[in-house]
Amino acid sequence: MANIREIARIAGVSVTTVSRVLNNHPYVSPAKREVVLKTIEEMGYSRNLNAVHLSQGKTNMVGIVLPTINHPYFSGLLEGIAVEAKKHNIQLVLFQTDYKRDKELDALEQLRGGLIDGVIFCSRAIPFDFLLQYKDIGPIILCEDADQQEFPSVSIEHVKAFNLGLDYLVSKGHRKMAICLGRLEGTNSQKRIAAYKHKLKQIGEMLRSDWILGQCLRIEDGNKVITKYTEWDEKPTAFLVGNDQVAAGLISEADRIGLRVPDDIAVLSFDNHPVSEILNITTIEIPAKQLGISAFNAFIKKTKHIDFADKIVLPFHLIERKSV
Repeated sequence: MANIREIARIAGVSVTTVSRVLNNHPYVSPAKREVVLKTIEEMGYSRNLNAVHLSQGKTNMVGIVLPTINHPYFSGLLEGIAVEAKKHNIQLVLFQTDYKRDKELDALEQLRGGLIDGVIFCSRAIPFDFLLQYKDIGPIILCEDADQQEFPSVSIEHVKAFNLGLDYLVSKGHRKMAICLGRLEGTNSQKRIAAYKHKLKQIGEMLRSDWILGQCLRIEDGNKVITKYTEWDEKPTAFLVGNDQVAAGLISEADRIGLRVPDDIAVLSFDNHPVSEILNITTIEIPAKQLGISAFNAFIKKTKHIDFADKIVLPFHLIERKSV
């Protein structure tokens, strides 16, 4: 199989020029690009796949930006994306960011450089105004309940879902409610916090800012919530928790120290992962896999310039079990 140096020698160009053509870099003259692509095809470079894709202006790769794959919600999203990508013979390039903005920027810069055909943000830390700078470079899909028209988005209606949880707790007699979320500064979390504050005002309950708990993503974070609970002088009677993993940790630690669920504290969470069924946790189901499928299909439609609703909203529903 030919290598880049051999292609450069035969085409009469520099190795840098060949590299730019292979990466679909814009700063190559049409004449040189044509010579390089013809040489690539004649020499059978990478079984001609690069030549074919580049001649079509595509890489057949899409970047997937997510903070971690080691979490059921994000792995569910990724599963849905992967199912559809396989149907379209498109490869996924994963950017596991841990919410580091520079790593999210790597994905956007690869889109700018033509190394990938689009980006799907499963979650992001990068500011929206910064994201706008890349709007016209290629398809960018957001998996968030976004109040914007610039990018296609896929989500549930987080305010309605959170209000459903709050209303359910209130209907069961709870007024002193704490909430456990992931990144407090995230778009979806900000919507949930706003819904929480509004509900407390509606029922005439005082806002206690320390009852808004952030960085709650995993089972061990749920354990820590109960540690905080034991330190509070005034205690909530219920927790509305952003995901089942945290709820499981919270319930496990509560049981360990002798608290009864739901008699001493009620717990309502989101996702409906298997752990919620095992522990009988009342939860609001979020269709993560279907969200991933919808996000990838939005990317495909965007690349093919097919008209579709830029804001895709999927349903959710409450599953009553024994934790409330």
